[in-house]
Amino acid sequence: MGKLVRDKIPDIIRRSGRTPHVTKLDQQAYRSALGAKLLEEVAELDAAQTRDEIVDEAADVLEVLIALAATHDVTLDTIVEAARKKRADRGGFDMRLWLERADPETPAP
Repeated sequence: MGKLVRDKIPDIIRRSGRTPHVTKLDQQAYRSALGAKLLEEVAELDAAQTRDEIVDEAADVLEVLIALAATHDVTLDTIVEAARKKRADRGGFDMRLWLERADPETPAP
């Protein structure tokens, strides 16, 4: 069972007296592993209960998102600007709206 880990994890494992067995992923495998890691971290964020847990897990999600974006030559600043534009155009989630359905347009008589 392997998984993508942060850069310093092998050193932390060594300091604990254990031996890590790691390989470096090629670009395609790295992107795939980042996608899986993002889903893992989002699930952990969803399960977080306390403020501290939420902050910690959200930081993990952000770190993976930054790494995934970088594989496509996209920066966090670019993502933040796109989010700002979407918020201006479409709004945020502040009103907690849940769309049940959108009926088709009624033809004019």
